[in-house]
Amino acid sequence: MRIGLLTEGGYPYVSGDARLWCDRLVRGLGQHEFDIYALSRSEYQEDEGWVPLPPQVSRVRTAPLWTAEDDGVGYGRRARRRFAECYGELAAVLCAGPSEEPSALEADRFASALYGLAELARDEGGLVGALRSEAAVRALEHACRAPGAARTAREARVPDLLAVAAHLERALRPLSLDWYEDDGLGSVDLCHAASGGPAALPGLLARHFSDVPLLVTEYGVRLRTHYLSATEASPSVRSLLAAFHGRLAAEIYGRAALVTPGNTHARRWQERCGADRDKIRTVYPGMDAARFAEVGESPECADPDTLVWVGRIEPAKDLISLLHAFAEIRKEEPKTRLRIIGAPAGPEGTAYLGHCKALAAQLFPDEADGLHAVGDNPVSFGEIGGPEVPVLADAYASGAVTVLSSVVEGFPISLVEAMFCGRATVSTDVGAVVEAIGGTGLVVPPRNPRALAEACVTLLRDPERRARLGAAARARALELFTVEQNITAFHGIYLEIVSRHPARRVVLDTAGEPLPFAVPAEAHMPGRWTDSGARVVARGGPGWAAGPPVRANTPLPATEGAR
Repeated sequence: MRIGLLTEGGYPYVSGDARLWCDRLVRGLGQHEFDIYALSRSEYQEDEGWVPLPPQVSRVRTAPLWTAEDDGVGYGRRARRRFAECYGELAAVLCAGPSEEPSALEADRFASALYGLAELARDEGGLVGALRSEAAVRALEHACRAPGAARTAREARVPDLLAVAAHLERALRPLSLDWYEDDGLGSVDLCHAASGGPAALPGLLARHFSDVPLLVTEYGVRLRTHYLSATEASPSVRSLLAAFHGRLAAEIYGRAALVTPGNTHARRWQERCGADRDKIRTVYPGMDAARFAEVGESPECADPDTLVWVGRIEPAKDLISLLHAFAEIRKEEPKTRLRIIGAPAGPEGTAYLGHCKALAAQLFPDEADGLHAVGDNPVSFGEIGGPEVPVLADAYASGAVTVLSSVVEGFPISLVEAMFCGRATVSTDVGAVVEAIGGTGLVVPPRNPRALAEACVTLLRDPERRARLGAAARARALELFTVEQNITAFHGIYLEIVSRHPARRVVLDTAGEPLPFAVPAEAHMPGRWTDSGARVVARGGPGWAAGPPVRANTPLPATEGAR
């Protein structure tokens, strides 16, 4: 089987999101062939390069999502009219505002406008210049001022229109790519998008142009991310962009053969955005349990008076509440220590880390046992790879209880790592936390330092309960969250999708007529059986009905059988 793996800011880049998950999936499914189609997010990410790729990756094609040079395509009068109609229709749907239950008519209007723009880009050779043109801003302004537009759209000013137009241009850049021909995504058996949004857009177009089935995997829903991140934009910008992400998500879910959320929390968001629950399969992320085996199986107990927090340092982790909770804990258990282990996420994370250190110094002045002893703060900050914490497993091994204090969380990776290490956990009830721990840890409301402190004190005073919860947590993690279960699940899903969407391959002879038995029956068995002259020329119909013929005697790349 030939899989087109679609990523945005992820695999195969060294600093990509979900890099480990994608790499483990590709390496674990060695019986399949993978083509990687990657959208990069920054020049820095491209400069860092790729991770080493396994031999089953036969092709990597990349495109920048962070920049796009003007394609220099000059539209004629007819093309300009087509663009104005399609973009104007798209803007009109967005100006109607987001809706929890969009009507079928609105969904059809959005899809018609989106595919109309894609077909225009394919016919004219690009869409970048048109999306950046004054005509696009005028069409957006006309839609905002039209009767029936939402109030927030009518209130949009020129800076708001420019911001929305720039965002749409960036999000729609995949429409201008040359990935959708018969020698690109049109030749794969299945497109697997590693996230929604722009990453799934090439798969959506491959389905539209070549009838390639689409699988969408999401560990965080793009619409939810927009609601959380676009807090500084004006109400008009937030409303229009929320409408776009919501409509695009509904179209992706509606056209996908299957949707695989990484947890029930993401699944609920997908259903709210229009995903059919009959097409949803929850597949938990696979993690490498081997690197935590020594800590998890060790009979030695960690420091019973130490709490550990591990993660990426940023405001959403709410370390401020954790420090205030720790002040309450110290009143009950004066010997307790807190280790915060993690690196800041960008400039905002660096500033937040400095604020946390200042608060820790204020709440816990350096303490000394005597007049001549050196003071020591009960709160310490460190990073993985340092002299005290050389590897990640050592971080969890340094304490008896692992704490998570987030106010926003998707799938709690750090909690699962602590579960692999056999640690009892205290967490805030956000995201998929309850689903992940499943009763093997204590859960408290977010932004409630007193409740967090009481839960931690309860476990610090009860070593037997800590041991029971840690053992149960490790057993649950080994059952649900390993790489092996993730790979097995996706292998079955691939077979399920392909069995319901068989590739109908048509090969033409020198006269342009169908060549019977050009693709032998053995091509559907594991292995490489097809002759080098055979090639996919159409999916879902004869090649001569869709475009110029591709002849069997043309020296082209070999078609891969279902492997």
